[in-house]
Amino acid sequence: MNTLKTTVLLAALTALILVAGEALGGRQGMQMALLIAAAMNFFSYWFSDKIVLAMHHAKPVSAQEAPDLHALVQGLCARSGLPMPRLYLLPAEAPNAFATGRNPQHAAVAVTQGLMRLLDREEIEGVIAHELGHVRNRDILTSSIAATLAGAIMMLARMGQWAMLFGGMGRRDDERGGGGLGALLAIILAPIAALLIQMAISRSREYQADATAAKLIGHPYGLARALEKLGRYAGKIPMDTSPAASHLFIVNPLAGGTLLKLFSTHPPLQERIRRLLGR
Repeated sequence: MNTLKTTVLLAALTALILVAGEALGGRQGMQMALLIAAAMNFFSYWFSDKIVLAMHHAKPVSAQEAPDLHALVQGLCARSGLPMPRLYLLPAEAPNAFATGRNPQHAAVAVTQGLMRLLDREEIEGVIAHELGHVRNRDILTSSIAATLAGAIMMLARMGQWAMLFGGMGRRDDERGGGGLGALLAIILAPIAALLIQMAISRSREYQADATAAKLIGHPYGLARALEKLGRYAGKIPMDTSPAASHLFIVNPLAGGTLLKLFSTHPPLQERIRRLLGR
């Protein structure tokens, strides 16, 4: 059922790219969007991990540079039967982490410098177990592809904004392209629709990864404390990341008010902690 749901959601993101392309450029725009969607799907499958890691300036961390982190991850992998993922460090003060890759054999786990400074060993173990939960549940490919496709939709919307600003839409054949109103609606609604699809992909998977982490470690307390700390600091230290990739992280890296929280790609932290502790 999860595979079917994921396929439908990713197909919806691809369809959004085509609809936005048609609204912004008529038949030629749709053809261009089709090429973009095909290229994005291909590159997302094979290179989504490299794209996401490069986007956040992640640097690989060797066992010599971080022996404690490597030992911790190796212990969790031995316990779960997963292959050892590649480990990366993000040069960011905001405490956070994510996993990416197309399958467990090509997985990568990235943590920020801020997370390593803020959390104790048991809390870091909880965070790593959560990310390995995504790897074990095979969420990482879905999340990475969704980030890439959502980024493409937002890129199309920005291109449409510039085209309308310089009058490009007015020169298009309305009969073939749907007119300026369709383009304006695409610019406004396509990123919102992409966000809603990201939310549908991400929210249930966070609960599943939390439960997998607690089962892997044998207790939920380290992860619960980590989520509480990360939630407090995420609002104080916003992270430099694209909204298209925000759903990858263990907690929402984008600080914001009530409206942004309403459309968050993550479930409420207090609810996640409540479920972890069985309250």
